[in-house]
Amino acid sequence: MSVAKFLNPEEESQILEAIRIAETNTSGEIRVHLETECKTEVLERAQLVFKKLNMHKTKLRNGVLFYIATDSHHFAILGDKGIDKKVPKDFWDKTKETVLSRFKNKEITKGLEEGILEAGEQLKKFFPYQSDDKNELSDEISIGE
Repeated sequence: MSVAKFLNPEEESQILEAIRIAETNTSGEIRVHLETECKTEVLERAQLVFKKLNMHKTKLRNGVLFYIATDSHHFAILGDKGIDKKVPKDFWDKTKETVLSRFKNKEITKGLEEGILEAGEQLKKFFPYQSDDKNELSDEISIGE
């Protein structure tokens, strides 16, 4: 399936709205990246995409990437160094389980929405929204090879 057909415009809008809502509670930055194939280990690929999207350049190093390879059926959530220094080792496990349980039921949009909102809730504990907060990264869903 081509990445362009993975989400219809309404589904894309729902995910963008979830990002917007999640980011109103935290200074963290959340991105979603879609591509068809993951030809390496999924976390390795997510790290490369994270860097390519300049997510490591946020002021507090608090970016979060939801990475999906549509045809390879790979999924990862990756947080930056600022997050990793503050959170427990299993911080993303619950969020990942939430998303994957929806994916297994073919509820891709619902899974991403719930995961993004849950990530925002978790992030606000460690990176609460600041009055001078600026959106450092685009909220748009990025598309890869």
